[in-house]
Amino acid sequence: MISQKRMKTKQSHPPQNHSNSNKRLKAGERRSQLLRVAKELFARQGFENTSTKSIAAAAGVTEAIIFRHFASKQELYANILDQRADEIDIKTWRSELDHLAQCQDDEALVLSVVKRILESDRQDPQFQRMLLQAALSGHPLREITRQRLLPLYRFLYRYIRKRQKQGAFQKCNAKLAAQSIVGMPSYHGLAQILFGIDFLGISEDQAARDFAQLILEGLRAPGASSQKRGGKQAEESMEG
Repeated sequence: MISQKRMKTKQSHPPQNHSNSNKRLKAGERRSQLLRVAKELFARQGFENTSTKSIAAAAGVTEAIIFRHFASKQELYANILDQRADEIDIKTWRSELDHLAQCQDDEALVLSVVKRILESDRQDPQFQRMLLQAALSGHPLREITRQRLLPLYRFLYRYIRKRQKQGAFQKCNAKLAAQSIVGMPSYHGLAQILFGIDFLGISEDQAARDFAQLILEGLRAPGASSQKRGGKQAEESMEG
């Protein structure tokens, strides 16, 4: 276990590339800078071991500046999640998934989910480390993350149930199947981020296609194939 003395010393080390952070910034720029610094510290030290004082020190500002932009450390964390959602344009992706669900294009829908997860892990591994730290901490902030992930699980669950009723997917635990669609690529990304494991040795695009194929082969009912039907009212929505 890391001693308190060592932990404090670790906290006092500012993240890299913030040497000019004490310059006067516009409100939006300062807010973005604080989110960037906080994410780096949360990813490295965890939520509990990162104080607003240490974030301020790393950013080269006073603690009062942080509270000018964020009411609490928890709000700061929540805003990091919201910023990431904006970066990956989650609203556009939700519309894409709803369209694919309307068309009942199983391959494209599953591939879209798998590719988005793999891309997210590659583009921002620091964000994934931060989420893992939060999950391990047992802090109530896990609920913030959970509420942002649940809509995808529910969407996939409803889609799988519908395709089962149509005879396209075989009978199985639809919730487990939905979790598997998310879990397979998520674990692959986690293994790379935490342990540097690249067991597959293939491109990200090929990995996404192979994952999607394995998932669909496990879901499809014997003799069934993906159907693409347009012009039908979507029964699934990630917002529902």
